[in-house]
Amino acid sequence: MANSSSVSEFLLLAFADTRELQLLHFGLFLGIYLAALLGNGLILTAVACDHHLHTPMYFFLLNLALLDLGCISTTVPKAMACGTPGMPSEQGQHKAFSTCLPHLAVVSLFVSTVMFAHLKSPSISSPSLDLAVAVLYSVVPPVLNPLTYSMRNQELKNALRKLMP
Repeated sequence: MANSSSVSEFLLLAFADTRELQLLHFGLFLGIYLAALLGNGLILTAVACDHHLHTPMYFFLLNLALLDLGCISTTVPKAMACGTPGMPSEQGQHKAFSTCLPHLAVVSLFVSTVMFAHLKSPSISSPSLDLAVAVLYSVVPPVLNPLTYSMRNQELKNALRKLMP
């Protein structure tokens, strides 16, 4: 029997329609946000102040804490605000999709090649295949990231045009 439960679209909605549930969600997200701020802030402070922790492992932990703070400081406050549900117009939906598609393509390329490299059968392993796969997942995404993250930004394009003679 074939699987007939496929999803071809999704809808972004607010968390709750009632004021009581909105306040509950606000409190929950506020608690999560404050816990993340406290935990990551403590890591940053400890690594920055203790010279014994100035090693590569703690350098990367410090960077991870900074990234976590940046990520949670942009997403959770927006969630605590639950604004209008979903995308307001077809144009907004198109813009969101066209923005996400390049990111999804790069992530899909990276994940699929890494999975292939680590899950392939040893019987099909060869040095040239291993090299090709390694190049795909280690070199191609960093090359595509500047295009994905910045070249669709009109302000950055204008600034780069000013730099070029």
